[in-house]
Amino acid sequence: MTSVLSGPSEETVAKKRTGTLIDTDVHEMIGGAEFLDYIDEPFRSRIHPDNWMGISIPYSWPTTGGLARPDAIPQSGLRAGSDYRLMREQHLDAYDVDYAVLTGLMYPGEWRTQPDFAVALARGYNDWVIAEWLAKDQRFLGSIHVAAQSPQEAADEIDRLGSHPQMVQVMLPVVSHDTFGREFYHPVYEAAVRNNLAVAFHQGANVQTAVGLPPYYVEWHTAICQAWQSQLISLVIGGVLEKFPDLRVAMVESSWTWLPHLLWRFDHNFRSLRREVPWVKRLPSEYIREQVKFTTQPMEVVDNPSHLYQMFDMVGNDEFLMFSSDYPHWDFDSPEHSLPSTFPADLRRKIMYENAAKFYRLEDRA
Repeated sequence: MTSVLSGPSEETVAKKRTGTLIDTDVHEMIGGAEFLDYIDEPFRSRIHPDNWMGISIPYSWPTTGGLARPDAIPQSGLRAGSDYRLMREQHLDAYDVDYAVLTGLMYPGEWRTQPDFAVALARGYNDWVIAEWLAKDQRFLGSIHVAAQSPQEAADEIDRLGSHPQMVQVMLPVVSHDTFGREFYHPVYEAAVRNNLAVAFHQGANVQTAVGLPPYYVEWHTAICQAWQSQLISLVIGGVLEKFPDLRVAMVESSWTWLPHLLWRFDHNFRSLRREVPWVKRLPSEYIREQVKFTTQPMEVVDNPSHLYQMFDMVGNDEFLMFSSDYPHWDFDSPEHSLPSTFPADLRRKIMYENAAKFYRLEDRA
């Protein structure tokens, strides 16, 4: 285990050079009131049960632990994912995780009201993550949360923290005010590239689908990939991936078996309608294969595992997928059981470590 006080041992450093597991989606959660210490006034006073209740999805929970695994809820009764020691014992040490990318679960970028409050909360949240999480364990890698509805303020926040050695990406909510390919949001991508950071899209509290708010949680959870598909199409058509060829994009918790269909249909339509978007210079599939990665969770469960293996041939490479557990949520995928045992060893090694190490450029950081 990495010592918080003395830093990693020589044995740990050597192991990381030939690591075996990077988890690209681990949720640190706000627990006690210490979070308030990182919020500047006058915004700190707004965070009170009488005037601001935070954010939550609009469903009662059909699982015994709510959003979380019941065993991940600390004895204090605070939210699962809020106790570093329990996370270390239950996940980092239990599975010998080399790196865990913290993704949070409060995304000010999806708010439609009080943009100044969203900007202040993003800044405070980032400072809290650095002090209360990244400083405690060198295995943690951080995500800079921004309020992209205020693009210049978001870019300023990326510049403020982009040089932190454990920050690896900018976090955006996949359900947003608008599709993120619009030129309005381009300052965010420019700042990410300037600071050698990836940009990740993750589900937040907004659970709209293509046809609105479904009445049941299971409906939304089944249709969850729709938002990532829309954002991915927008990034290509909006010229983001052409304008920023060094931009690296991660679609986190989006599932991934829909990707071959999207690549085929996207290329077909582009060939027919490309005169509408002359700034897109290449086939959409080429941009996506070169610049976009996906995470395993929620991993598909299929009757015939060979069908999953065929997906890599359909996508066109075996470097687009990175392991994620979604700890501590109820649909957590164990590193030991998420991939079919029929996957060859070299593919498993790429998914569990190498693809993420390359994507986040961890060799340079080491």
